[in-house]
Amino acid sequence: MTIIDGKQISATLKESIREQVAGFPEKYGRVPHLVVVRVGEDPASVVYVRNKAKACEACGIENTTIVLPEETAEEALLQKVRELNADDTVDGILVQLPLPKHISEAKVIEAIAREKDVDGFHPGNVAGLWQKTPHMSPCTPAGIMKLLEATGVDPKGKRAVVIGRSNIVGLPVAKMLLDANATVTICHTRTVDMPSVTREADILVVAAGRAKMVTADMVKDGAVVIDVGMDRDPETGKLCGDVDFDAVAPKCSAITPVPGGVGPMTIACLMENTVQCFLEKMRVELNA
Repeated sequence: MTIIDGKQISATLKESIREQVAGFPEKYGRVPHLVVVRVGEDPASVVYVRNKAKACEACGIENTTIVLPEETAEEALLQKVRELNADDTVDGILVQLPLPKHISEAKVIEAIAREKDVDGFHPGNVAGLWQKTPHMSPCTPAGIMKLLEATGVDPKGKRAVVIGRSNIVGLPVAKMLLDANATVTICHTRTVDMPSVTREADILVVAAGRAKMVTADMVKDGAVVIDVGMDRDPETGKLCGDVDFDAVAPKCSAITPVPGGVGPMTIACLMENTVQCFLEKMRVELNA
């Protein structure tokens, strides 16, 4: 059984990005610039935003973090996004989710200029993924695919089951697996007799948001298990995922831990997307 080391794989990717970015000042006059906007003091968001800033530093990418109070009006946040859209010194914009309940996440995501949407959540980028046209790939699904590749797992011809149907993880990773020639089944927390579905999976991706919901009896011997979840074990209070790691790991050929699995790859892919936005902007400017 292999524990998939997302920290190590992401470190390799970030080092490659750092080497690439090091040549940008001479070639383009500057480095990519990512702006992250956080509204409120959600503890998880504070950690995520801090980790993104650290990743930018490691990759040689300029980072600006904007913190707005919890009571910020929706229109005020939308105006801030419009200002960042118009700022030629900004290459990538990320508004940290979740947002306070009085702010529409859909409106904010749509307000971010598609060409600066490093999260890959803009409707135009989502459409590009499904239509196989140029787009920015969402970071977590892209990170999952890179983890599989780095572990030597080829989805071609395999049965993949994705638990979760969100636009952020479940649906896009299912599409990416399908494009990689896997046979894909999407299920969710209301799926009847879920174990009968998951036991068919050669690759099981779990993004349901329920601590330890996947137990050993739900996993096929030799399966590759990718756990996207991040929660607290109700008994111990320790960080855990959607998969009961200790029970499931002995049955797997490979499995991601929580923490240290998918999370680091999500941030590394964010860095990669920021560079992609920057290079596309430079290409447009040079051809103008």
